[in-house]
Amino acid sequence: QVQLVESGGGLVQPGGSLRLSCVFSGFTPGYYPIGWFRQAPGKKREGISCLSNRDGGTYYADSVKGRFTLSRDTAKNTVYLQMNNLKPEDTAVYYCAADGLCFSDYLGGMDYWGKGTLVNVSS
Repeated sequence: QVQLVESGGGLVQPGGSLRLSCVFSGFTPGYYPIGWFRQAPGKKREGISCLSNRDGGTYYADSVKGRFTLSRDTAKNTVYLQMNNLKPEDTAVYYCAADGLCFSDYLGGMDYWGKGTLVNVSS
């Protein structure tokens, strides 16, 4: 049974930093691509970062490139999303997901999802 559990969300001021964690189970690390999505109020779900299981590449949406960093601790079965220089427009529910497609120009089709963690960037 594939499971993903996010944590680390909360209230942060603009310009601040936050690190999200995603603990996954039910599959071998590196077997599936894994990534982060977010959905802001009234907006469509947006893929923001993923780690490819084919080439090991890490990809980012233009909206977060240079500010967010995805990393993985295979020993802990955990993927992280380090978010720096947060902006109010980053406010959203952030989801960890796995078993889809992860390319430099496409992120989607994920079959397994966590329940999400809310990030609120506000002064």
